[in-house]
Amino acid sequence: MNILILGGGGREHALAWAISQNPKCDRLFCAPGNAGIAEIAECVRIDPEDSADVIAFAGEHAIDFVVIGPEAPLAAGVADELRDAGYLTFGPSKAAAQVEASKAFTKELCDAAGAPTAAYARFTDAAPAKEYIAAQGAPIVIKADGLAAGKGVTVAMDEATALTAIDDCFSGAFGAAGAEVVIEEFMDGEEVSLFVLTDGTAMLPLASAQDHKRAFDGDEGPNTGGMGAYSPAPVLTQELLDQAMSRIVAPCLAELRDRSTPFSGVLYAGLMIQNGQARLVEYNARFGDPECQLLMARMGAQALDLLIATAEGNLAEAKVAWADDHAITVVLAARGYPGSYAKGEDIGLPDLTGQPLVQIFHAGTKDVEGQLVSNGGRVLAVTARGDTLRAARDLAYSVVERIDWPGGFYRTDIGWRAL
Repeated sequence: MNILILGGGGREHALAWAISQNPKCDRLFCAPGNAGIAEIAECVRIDPEDSADVIAFAGEHAIDFVVIGPEAPLAAGVADELRDAGYLTFGPSKAAAQVEASKAFTKELCDAAGAPTAAYARFTDAAPAKEYIAAQGAPIVIKADGLAAGKGVTVAMDEATALTAIDDCFSGAFGAAGAEVVIEEFMDGEEVSLFVLTDGTAMLPLASAQDHKRAFDGDEGPNTGGMGAYSPAPVLTQELLDQAMSRIVAPCLAELRDRSTPFSGVLYAGLMIQNGQARLVEYNARFGDPECQLLMARMGAQALDLLIATAEGNLAEAKVAWADDHAITVVLAARGYPGSYAKGEDIGLPDLTGQPLVQIFHAGTKDVEGQLVSNGGRVLAVTARGDTLRAARDLAYSVVERIDWPGGFYRTDIGWRAL
């Protein structure tokens, strides 16, 4: 098969790494890709949100299968256009991808499906939003309704922070994403990521993972797109997994089917666990980043078979062969992230020959005349597997410490909850 991956981050590098190992993969393209992806796929200068260009490229290169990595092309309807043009595509329709593209849509979906989630209210003006905050008090959660590249959520521990977040949203800090705001009850507990493949009818839960959102050790500092993660997450027991599937995921997917907008792809359910009960924090319409790096490292080549089964509607017959192992990923980010940061800094990577249990997945990197340089906020994700989480962690950090990049930083405590 000739396969095209849309996207250019760490998630897409992990997908490309796993897919390239499957004998079904003859030729692999990625648009736009990055310096790491370029080592295993042909990177092409195409905007993944421009469906016309994507379809034209697919026709010129006899593409058999398209995998959409990030949320923006899904929200733009690229999956719909590809399927209408006759291309087998992994990723939900624009209508189904609203579970991520609109926080208000997901809250209403949960209401209709009876899925447990935080109490909320939605606003299109600052004044009533601020009045609601004054009445509710803090802690409280402020969310820009639309896609904000992971930066539109504020967990406000005091009212002043909450009011500032409201001003940020309605002053245009997040563009059109902040034109409407969802204010939620603060949920205490332990958060975990559940990924479920679904072809619109059948459901196949994948391994759990736990992400570390805060920038600094001890879960301090601002929220980020994710500074590291590990899998599996002990907090998601089999009992809680069954509960989440039956009370949250299955009813919401059924509601989408009833609306004639079935979800086909991977549904990422962020769950809050407290007192033996799971509630939904958010849905995403794609693999998480950096959780995808963990899942691909543990699944390997079989990932492609599962993605194809999902896209073809044959997921009911599919199974995952999980090794009895653990995986951890440590993100290296540019100093200053998630605020302002420098680009174009030289990076030196260690030689990993003979170390099959560890991979360095690239996110924000670029090749400039043969020199690897930084080109984003989150730049690298060192991902390692081991018989135990501690073994995986020790291996990952041993590689992190060998990376020559003075301008980068990373957390030293990834996996602390489980360890």
